[in-house]
Amino acid sequence: QVQLVESGGGSVQTGGSLGLSCAASGGILGIETMGWYRQLPGKERELIAEVDSLGKVNFGQSLEVRFTISRDNQKNTVSLQMNNLKPADTGVYWCHAEGTHIVPGYPLFSSWGQGTLVTVSS
Repeated sequence: QVQLVESGGGSVQTGGSLGLSCAASGGILGIETMGWYRQLPGKERELIAEVDSLGKVNFGQSLEVRFTISRDNQKNTVSLQMNNLKPADTGVYWCHAEGTHIVPGYPLFSSWGQGTLVTVSS
């Protein structure tokens, strides 16, 4: 069972910065994509950005230039650095990964982290 464990998040004032990290573990042969999503109050979950195994970044429609995504293929981790945060960024942030199991024949996995709350106060 592939597990994603997130860390970081919390509360910050407007203009502040937060970093989120996510580590994947559990029978992983390879991770194809790894990235971050968020759900803002009253809205659907949306992609922030994801990185494929070659380092190519796929950005969500919001194109948050204030956010920087990075991935470490060796450690199976992905991080999101968020700068100049605004109250509108308040919401739940999830890590997501897709890839292959180490056990031959297992289907591709698509796993989510537990979600972490980011609160930006004015």
